[in-house]
Amino acid sequence: MSITIAYLGPPGTYAEAATLAYVRTLGKETGSEALLCPYPSIAQTLQSVAQGQVHLAVVPVENSIEGGVTITLDMLWQLNILQIQQALVLPIRHALLSWVSSLEAIQTVYSHPQALAQCQGWLETFLPSAQLVPTNSTTEPLQHLDKDVTAGVITSQRAAQLYNLPVLASAINDYPDNSTRFWVLGKQSSLGGSHTSLAFSLPANRPGALVKPLQVFASQGLNMSRIESRPTKRSLGEYLFFIDLEADATQVSVQAVFSELASHTEILKIFGSYSILTIDSSTVFED
Repeated sequence: MSITIAYLGPPGTYAEAATLAYVRTLGKETGSEALLCPYPSIAQTLQSVAQGQVHLAVVPVENSIEGGVTITLDMLWQLNILQIQQALVLPIRHALLSWVSSLEAIQTVYSHPQALAQCQGWLETFLPSAQLVPTNSTTEPLQHLDKDVTAGVITSQRAAQLYNLPVLASAINDYPDNSTRFWVLGKQSSLGGSHTSLAFSLPANRPGALVKPLQVFASQGLNMSRIESRPTKRSLGEYLFFIDLEADATQVSVQAVFSELASHTEILKIFGSYSILTIDSSTVFED
């Protein structure tokens, strides 16, 4: 059986590296073959699954340095149809690609906003005068290198190999422990796992409104491994709360917790339970 998987492209992105790692695991477990489909934005990647163009999508959701990927969270809430099948944790190693021979010649640096932010300290130290230009992905701006001899792109070492481009500087992220968590999303219900992700809005913006749903988790001994707020986009000061639990939503006891939680929330969405796969850094840039 062949499975189609969307990811943030073009080829050479960290999303593709995570997708390839997932495909390896999928092939070992099920023998399934996969067709990878690059999309130009995270929003289009997720919409491709919701609209039935592909079976699955692999998108970034959180970075250890820069935190949540807001477009992923917002789209997951809005689409209202996707379920998390798997989480993937990928080590990130940024490199600066350019045709110039020295850093002093770099005038413009292109990359995805997350990559630029993860290298902010290095950029301020070594390229303080360079113009920073955000792009949809880390490989999309590689086209600028042939047009602008003073340009540089922050991307992966794998992209340098794929496109046969020179690496001017490597390991430029500000912190060595730089990892991104990706979600594998589809329209099918997940089969369970060690973690569950959910989100909810509150019935009113008043004192104690958030405490009540959080007390539901505490009273049942469920640990939150992550909580993040996003604006509802309805009114200033109104928020959605995205939460990861160390729990399996397929268990009857956890389902009972969600029933109680619903009484303290306005809208409650359960995005599924899943296991977490940590990708071996030695295999990230293979293929």
